[in-house]
Amino acid sequence: MDPTIFKAYDIRGIYPDQLNEDAAWKIGNASATFLRAMLRGYDRGLANKQSLCVGHDMRLHSRALANALIKGMNAAGAKIIDIGMIDTPQMYFAINYLGTCGGVQVTASHNPAQYNGFKISGLEAKPVGVDTGLKEIKHIATSLLHTRGSTEEMIEKRDLTEAYKEHVLKFLGSKVKPLKIVIDASNGMAGKMVPLIFEKIGIEIIKINFEHKGVFKHEPNPLIEDNLKQLKDTVKKRKADIGVCFDGDADRLVVVDGKGETISCDILTALMVPYFLKKSPGSAVVYDLRSSWVVREEILKAGGIARRERVGHAYMKKTLRTARAVFGGELSGHFYYRDNFYADSAFITFVHLINILSSSDDPISELVKPLQRYYASGEINFAVDEKEEMMKELKRKFSQGEIDDLDGITIQFKDWWFNCRPSNTEPFLRLNVEAKSKELLDKQLKEIESLLGEPVKH
Repeated sequence: MDPTIFKAYDIRGIYPDQLNEDAAWKIGNASATFLRAMLRGYDRGLANKQSLCVGHDMRLHSRALANALIKGMNAAGAKIIDIGMIDTPQMYFAINYLGTCGGVQVTASHNPAQYNGFKISGLEAKPVGVDTGLKEIKHIATSLLHTRGSTEEMIEKRDLTEAYKEHVLKFLGSKVKPLKIVIDASNGMAGKMVPLIFEKIGIEIIKINFEHKGVFKHEPNPLIEDNLKQLKDTVKKRKADIGVCFDGDADRLVVVDGKGETISCDILTALMVPYFLKKSPGSAVVYDLRSSWVVREEILKAGGIARRERVGHAYMKKTLRTARAVFGGELSGHFYYRDNFYADSAFITFVHLINILSSSDDPISELVKPLQRYYASGEINFAVDEKEEMMKELKRKFSQGEIDDLDGITIQFKDWWFNCRPSNTEPFLRLNVEAKSKELLDKQLKEIESLLGEPVKH
């Protein structure tokens, strides 16, 4: 087994060269062994606590990998509830709804079609990453010398569509405007789930890239502007209210307004702040440290508690739980909810956006205009060999600013700031810069790039 498939938050590799059925069996065996061992101290009498959920996305090799994963889990003595082809947030719902000790979703999320992988969750859908068990699972899996064991199949197949639909739509308000919305499913799991959940709620949905044929019309990563071109063109052509692009496993989304302009995800977080704090006054809201200054300002303005956190779903979810935060948002398009088991959900985010738009006479472009008061670079990648040395150099260069090391380095001045951090998933330094004017942004970006070099082009 190729050990490099184990990443910071999940397991991913190219099929079948790096990740195949043999690896899936071992990962299933190791995951079941680890997750069931974590039950110590819990009430083992609960109906499904000894069981694990398994689901998979629409990639051509996902079902075969799921079957091998299940066999490895069975060999470790685990009973499996197979919930079929689902979006990743449905896995978080299933673990909590069924009361299992965890689950594994077979998916490579936003990666190209030749990739696949596994997202592992524990009790209550708590994420299993390198600091919370993935290191141990890797050790067990890579130590296995064979893929033999019990041939007894302990599998129950369940279709949770109706229960999941009910869960998602319980957040929908009583007043729904007849909005016209273009949805780009990115040939991913939104193509299956959007018609099942949203077609009868009173909005008009214009579908693009809903087919599952094993190929992607564009890479299923909505954070890359080029991947939004078809969505933007369709929104303008059809005069839609908004456009929404989901990623491959439908746990993230990006929104464009009726003019075809991208609304950055930190601005979406800021837009949702008063909506949530009106429902839960004084609550905490969690945001990742790449987010615009406007997010913190809006939280404080609405009487909430601003909780700034490092990048990554494991950190966001942990802080959401400890702070009992009503919701949280990341620049990557992940949005997390207290009333969704502290987990992220793109479909629940979509519902809340429908509620916000339904309660206003203004288009979303007008709603976000007051929030777009700063100028941001967006996330820029740089290939840097000596990452730690470069960050030390940035500290020396900008030592007059206020410096913190929560995630990489963040240096703030009165009229601009930047964060530079090493990627958890790629060999890059990632840079985000924000300033009070476009001229200042360009000036500071140029100064930082003189140290970091040429940005990496997608």
